[in-house]
Amino acid sequence: MLKQTLSALSCALFAAGACLADSYAITGARLETISGAGTIQGGTLVIKDGRILSVGTNVAIPADAEVIDAAGKVVTPGFTPGYSTLGLEEISLIDETVDDRHASDRFAAAVDVADAFNPASSLIPIARIEGITRAVIAPTVAAWGYDGGGRISLIAGRGALIDLSGTPQSLIRRSVGLFAELGEAGAAVAGGSRSVAMLELREALTDARDYANRRNAGWLERDRALSRLDLEALGPLLKRELPLVAHVHRASDIRALLRLAGEFGLDVVVLGGAEAWMLAEELSAANVAVILDPLQNLPASFEQLGARLDNAALLDAAGVTLAFAAPTPHNDRNIRQLAGNAVAYGLPRDSALAALTLGPLRIFGLDANGGTLAAGSIADVVVWDGDPLEVTTFADAVFIAGEKIPMESRQTKLRDRYLDLKRPLPPAYTKP
Repeated sequence: MLKQTLSALSCALFAAGACLADSYAITGARLETISGAGTIQGGTLVIKDGRILSVGTNVAIPADAEVIDAAGKVVTPGFTPGYSTLGLEEISLIDETVDDRHASDRFAAAVDVADAFNPASSLIPIARIEGITRAVIAPTVAAWGYDGGGRISLIAGRGALIDLSGTPQSLIRRSVGLFAELGEAGAAVAGGSRSVAMLELREALTDARDYANRRNAGWLERDRALSRLDLEALGPLLKRELPLVAHVHRASDIRALLRLAGEFGLDVVVLGGAEAWMLAEELSAANVAVILDPLQNLPASFEQLGARLDNAALLDAAGVTLAFAAPTPHNDRNIRQLAGNAVAYGLPRDSALAALTLGPLRIFGLDANGGTLAAGSIADVVVWDGDPLEVTTFADAVFIAGEKIPMESRQTKLRDRYLDLKRPLPPAYTKP
């Protein structure tokens, strides 16, 4: 009895997923299903027990369901940035609040950002009321190369998949991919040369392969570049259980990454990819996805001289799986604007919506239960008051795993606090 009581109390406190979930029926909407059903006009979507129960134009509505009239509105799956530091960084200029980067000379691949994730970050409500329901969070490397004399690795560590419910149950999956810096940043970490950076990565993978094959044969006595924990963390890469996500822009660096993938039999993902359009056919043939910012169109560095606004369109036309990422977690809410700009430069609208929803989950092999409006899918659902790719559109309602989240954040609370101009100002504003 005590166990049942505690379980119910836990659900009440943390609003965990399907636990004590309500039923909802969203009616009369344009449903962007991101599935074989395509777009359904005047459709109904039913949510029950944390999942989508049914979708269509002739759907039975449960008697206990709260009906939401969405006539003239658009419903999509929740959006997912393909790369983010939400919950890992609060204020970028205050080091104590930043956990996405490290300058460790002891650990690299074994670093797991899930252990630093803060579901109570004030940035999470800001993003989720804008339709962001999940995010792939990942580490970065202190690209300046050194910290306190300590050598750091171009391997940053492992990322995770979270939802934005803000509860202790927000961590959905640990270790979804291993992240590394190549290109200019990788060269800086490795001492100034891309060739040394690639050699370091090749050495790490070779040692990890030898470690897996010889760990019981006394091989542990040998000197090696990485720690035992790092070598073990690289093992899933060699088994193709995790992808290597390489932050890289220049076309020649992407080719070097593809050669490395072929040499070691790796699954790789390009993060950044300002010049990825130059290799669109090669990336498609190798089944390599790209996570990009569609607004990159200026040569911010010498490795981005070929950046162009139709990068996403050219990659999509070649069959490359896409996801979008904003420059900082403070801007994750703007990935739909990034998608809208990609559409303006030739990316089909359906492809843009897929890159916001199903694409990131598919890239990391997590698409089995989410990213679409389909029966059985996890009910991450957003009701929009118009086209979600327009900047003047806002979310009317957001559901995360079937839970209707409050549409408020620190920003909306401040807005409401000072919305009434006739309200007396706080003493701090009036006392001399």
